[in-house]
Amino acid sequence: MKASESVVGIILAGGLARRMGGGDKCLLPLAGKTLLQRTIDRAQPQVTQLLLNANGNSLRFARTRLPVVADVFPNNLGPLAGIHAGFTWMQTKAPAAEWLVSFASDTPFFPANLVEELVKAAKSSPSRLVVATSKLNTHPVFALWHRSLKEEIETQLNSGEAPRLQEWMRNYNPAQVDFEAEQYDPFFNINTPQDLYAAEPLAALVK
Repeated sequence: MKASESVVGIILAGGLARRMGGGDKCLLPLAGKTLLQRTIDRAQPQVTQLLLNANGNSLRFARTRLPVVADVFPNNLGPLAGIHAGFTWMQTKAPAAEWLVSFASDTPFFPANLVEELVKAAKSSPSRLVVATSKLNTHPVFALWHRSLKEEIETQLNSGEAPRLQEWMRNYNPAQVDFEAEQYDPFFNINTPQDLYAAEPLAALVK
């Protein structure tokens, strides 16, 4: 059994994409595929079950055939609300699963062994949270979350305040896994039209 077989994955696509002019940034095309499809293709083999966190009408994602889970908390409180939505789904649909791994929907080149390496780190660390790094940068959306964090996340969201994910994580002393970034940064993040243009040549390098 692979270390990742008991891990549920969630793609976070609940953001407002203001720097892209709004709308579903993950549905933008990159080298013949949408950002979301590239993310699904890379994430799905790494987990038992893959979810999509998105708000609004879920029918716009029907082609993905993924369970679409909306934030339980209103007012677009950010990625922490998406993680909470994944844990809420797990409680009833996958109660035996111990870990939830999160993926960004606008970072299509992340490592194919991401979950495997995060799970390895979790097994050798007392931390309930493991986060990916590359080139001395932390990538908080690409993280492995233990199910016991749900209550603490709920407490935070109930306060009505949604801190930046990286700031919230610091309270839990997360373990880190550094990923190679020689030819390209696997966590290249597409936030603007310029980023999308810059990603075109990178798509050919990704294996």
